[in-house]
Amino acid sequence: MNAVSSPPETVQRRGYAGRALLASVLGYAMDGFDLLILGFMLPAIAMDLHLSSTQAGSLVTWTLVGAVAGGVIFGMLGDHFGRVRVLAWTILVFAVFTGLCALAQGYADLLVYRTMAGIGLGGEFGIGMTLVAEAWPAAQRARVSSYVGLGWQLGVLAAALLTPLLLPVIGWRGMFAVGLLPALVSFFVRRRVEEPLLFTERAERAKDAQRTEGAEGAKGAGHDAASAPRAPIRRLVADARTARTSLGVVILCSVQNFGYYGLMIWLPGYLSKAFGYSLTKSGLWTAATVAGMAAGIWLFGVAADRFGRKPAFLFYQAGAVAMVFVYSQLATPFALLVGGMVMGAFVNGMIGGYGALISELYPTEARATAQNVLFNIGRAVGGFGPVTVGALAARYSFTAALGVLASIYVLDILATLFLIPERRGAALE
Repeated sequence: MNAVSSPPETVQRRGYAGRALLASVLGYAMDGFDLLILGFMLPAIAMDLHLSSTQAGSLVTWTLVGAVAGGVIFGMLGDHFGRVRVLAWTILVFAVFTGLCALAQGYADLLVYRTMAGIGLGGEFGIGMTLVAEAWPAAQRARVSSYVGLGWQLGVLAAALLTPLLLPVIGWRGMFAVGLLPALVSFFVRRRVEEPLLFTERAERAKDAQRTEGAEGAKGAGHDAASAPRAPIRRLVADARTARTSLGVVILCSVQNFGYYGLMIWLPGYLSKAFGYSLTKSGLWTAATVAGMAAGIWLFGVAADRFGRKPAFLFYQAGAVAMVFVYSQLATPFALLVGGMVMGAFVNGMIGGYGALISELYPTEARATAQNVLFNIGRAVGGFGPVTVGALAARYSFTAALGVLASIYVLDILATLFLIPERRGAALE
């Protein structure tokens, strides 16, 4: 008999890794659901609260700007207090302020609620990606990170399918009230998921160094280890090479988010205005595009683990340039359906690689900070995607706006070639 039972500790670690992945996927799915229902509900909100088109668009922009603040705050807290505890905090903040949007009486208070919800949203992606990267082995790191990215798409897909059914029944206030559900996910995270071993070992070493410093006045490596968690953001620009890498990651994340939000916030409205699609039909077309995105994310994780991070990014970036331009030329329903799926695969498939890429580029004491700060700077830039696309579409055409979007992926290619190192399979420091 050659079959050997897995050691109890191996089974236990697999169970832990699975729970960590589930918590991260659920948290990010709630984010995706919230942000897309906002896109669907903007006309109803604007009409009910008498908002201008600029005010309506700014609700998305300030949600994403708030995400930058949340990324910085919760990223540093995650490196200091732990991934699991802070992930639960981010989900709770996001849920509470999303629910409060249901009580908004005008533009001012709704803008505050959306910004605060964005702060919670900003922490979830980076903390979840860090938690998963530290819980799973290097050979599967990109693949499981892509599963977290798929969580967002599951939330977006649910929004595309459920909003046309629920919005006429419960209204936009009822839809925001549904945003309180993530509070249950927060409870699950705190009860069922433990801190990664990599983080707890580093925290213990830092405590030992602090005790040694207090007893002996040591100022060497022990001092550095103890102080690192208090200022992890400095590690993102620790030297010229690291600063160059951080710049490259910011460019990648900015292009990713700008293209994604620029397309997904305005796509339902564009289909409705240009082709006379009802809300239900626009939702189905959006769902097809999201399904393409999900396939692209999954395939990216597989490709990045097998061929490397940079080759996968370069292939998808070139595909995004081509497909956004091609999509701008389509005019028939079937072509829009198929083209949207393929475009979605390239435009948003790259989200499947950021978790593994950033985790391998930065040490444990700054990993959550790097994930949150760098990705959410990209989110802030991406927040101007809907405003830019809307302005270009109003002044010229939606086709011209898509042409501009296609060109920004060339910058993505240059950043990947010259600023991003390849670290596939590297042990986490």
